[in-house]
Amino acid sequence: MDTNNTNFVPSQVAEITLSYRPNSKVSEKPQIVSSLGASKVLRANWEKSKLEFIEEFKVILLNRANRVLGIVNASSGGTCGTIVDLKVIFAAAMKASASCIILAHNHPSGTLRPSEQDNRLTDKMVKAGKLLDLPVMDHIILTAESYYSFADEGGL
Repeated sequence: MDTNNTNFVPSQVAEITLSYRPNSKVSEKPQIVSSLGASKVLRANWEKSKLEFIEEFKVILLNRANRVLGIVNASSGGTCGTIVDLKVIFAAAMKASASCIILAHNHPSGTLRPSEQDNRLTDKMVKAGKLLDLPVMDHIILTAESYYSFADEGGL
């Protein structure tokens, strides 16, 4: 970079900070060993009034022992969809030094079957995770009554 350029003004450059502030000991965090366990953690951290009202997308960040580092509220949409930005999800996972992630979203309609958009997004996220060495362990679809696991159904 040429700092002799008279147009260069250091104060015009934004400072970027990365932080992750754990609020409990690692041993106290829930450990996820199955899709059922993931669905329970998600339900405990999902606003019940929104589960059947608007579609939301969340991501569980896990350490190497599959303990929950945190849950990212990645997006909130309308009654039949929400927009997911891969950069936001993977930036949050890297900021928390996650070892792997579990994707999750709800279907307010109560339909458990993944849509074609759900399948494409899952495939895209799995590929991106492989490039970043940040594997996607599962993608859970929640409804008020049940859940669907891409991992359990062979969709990963």
